[in-house]
Amino acid sequence: MYSSNLIGFILALVSSAFIGSSFIIKKKGLRRAGANGPSASVGGYGYLLEPLWWIGMITMVVGEVANFVAYIYAPAVLVTPLGALSIIVSAVLAHFLLNEKLQRMGMLGCLLCIVGSTIIVLHAPEELSVDSVEEIWELATQP
Repeated sequence: MYSSNLIGFILALVSSAFIGSSFIIKKKGLRRAGANGPSASVGGYGYLLEPLWWIGMITMVVGEVANFVAYIYAPAVLVTPLGALSIIVSAVLAHFLLNEKLQRMGMLGCLLCIVGSTIIVLHAPEELSVDSVEEIWELATQP
């Protein structure tokens, strides 16, 4: 049986992948909708009729639900840093799927996100197990 933290860790990684890719899918949908009619910036709403945009929205919702569930299984100090990985997923996918340039500073930023997330996750403290209201009160009243 997997430990609770491992399940939360995996859910947070899956969440980052879904959320990061959702931005790319939505952008492709917005580009397609903009090519077929007025863009949203001028009051158009054609993107609401674009299936690719809806797929991106559904992908984002799935990612956010996975992120929410990850907090059930693992402490915030473990799950929150992994959310930064969605930026990396988005940057890499934008480079390959949207032909956007990933400059050296962007690559350095992605590397720093990975290093920072890894350091925080590896040094995350163990979460205290609280089993009663008395224990909560005792922890809350400690100096």
